[in-house]
Amino acid sequence: MANFRQNMTLSSCLKGDKGEDIACKFLTNKGFHIVLRNYEKSWGELDIIAEKDSIIHFFEVKSVTAGYENDFYGHKPEDNVDGFKVKQIRRMIMTYLEESGKGLDAGFCFHVLCVYMDMNTRCARIKWMENLIL
Repeated sequence: MANFRQNMTLSSCLKGDKGEDIACKFLTNKGFHIVLRNYEKSWGELDIIAEKDSIIHFFEVKSVTAGYENDFYGHKPEDNVDGFKVKQIRRMIMTYLEESGKGLDAGFCFHVLCVYMDMNTRCARIKWMENLIL
């Protein structure tokens, strides 16, 4: 099984992990139960799988540090969830639902969390894009 984190630089991996930590705390405070983090297969990864009110929630987390709300080309973090990524996420969700025994008829939602971290003040803000259609 390929490990997608092998291809990431250390700083982007640490930034992603910290962003996911912040996202998990945010979700826990909102009443979600974190089921799993970093569910991986050779073709992709789901960042966070959580449950609330008998619904499974899948979260893609995009983390950026202060001053980098847009990249060199003016793209926002959520712009990285493009057509290819959505197709990959859809396949990962179907795989998880089958492997977990929940079945493809299980109720679920997909969300993107953009975590904006200020490393100087050690504060973060989260932009939650809820109930996106895959």
